[in-house]
Amino acid sequence: MGWAATGLHGRPSPSRGPRVEDPPPSNGPFSLTEMPYDYADLEPQIDQLTMEIHHKRHHAGQLSNLNDAVADFPELADMTVEEVMKNVSRFNTSVRNNGGGHYNHDLFWKVMAPAGKRGEISEDLQTALERDFGGLEEMKEAFTAAATGQFGSGWAWLILDDESHLQIVGTPNQDNPLMDLSPTRGTPILGIDVWEHSYYLAYQNRRGAFVSNWWDTVNWGEVSRRFSEGPIH
Repeated sequence: MGWAATGLHGRPSPSRGPRVEDPPPSNGPFSLTEMPYDYADLEPQIDQLTMEIHHKRHHAGQLSNLNDAVADFPELADMTVEEVMKNVSRFNTSVRNNGGGHYNHDLFWKVMAPAGKRGEISEDLQTALERDFGGLEEMKEAFTAAATGQFGSGWAWLILDDESHLQIVGTPNQDNPLMDLSPTRGTPILGIDVWEHSYYLAYQNRRGAFVSNWWDTVNWGEVSRRFSEGPIH
């Protein structure tokens, strides 16, 4: 689909053995997401090394920083990450950035899946896509525009608003629409990370190619499940 991910010398990126050390344990109430598939399982759309670095360094680092923040904000220890997001204005920038990074990446890993395990769009989600966008392809076009058009680092989201209607929004940095500081509030059911560390090893500056190929990793069964749960209040 579109431009193919390649290695640095123009050849398809090979599946590699583990090259990134596991992160040290992070002591605290929040836990690093256990990957629901192997790092190489999303190839060729996303290469193994990128997945390892992204999970073991970027996500793990944010998780560790969030756990460290409990020393300054003990109430974090009794909150879910969703509750942290919905009350993030009570905390400092570090909690906003690192808590957002933990929530965002937890969703990102889970709304992707290897071939053969991506499920189908539920009838209810299909109906909502037709109601709010005109159909799946129209939603994908609008979502792709939000992802490729996000200036600098950030995310694009498909969200449920409080009336259970679907919207597409972009957020900068590690913000997300669940945050009480977000200009557009809603519950994310699908999201893509367009920070350069998500794709640069294989795609270099071709963000559009990454987004185009990423659609072939989407776990529609998981997205449909999140839709069926409704907005987080």
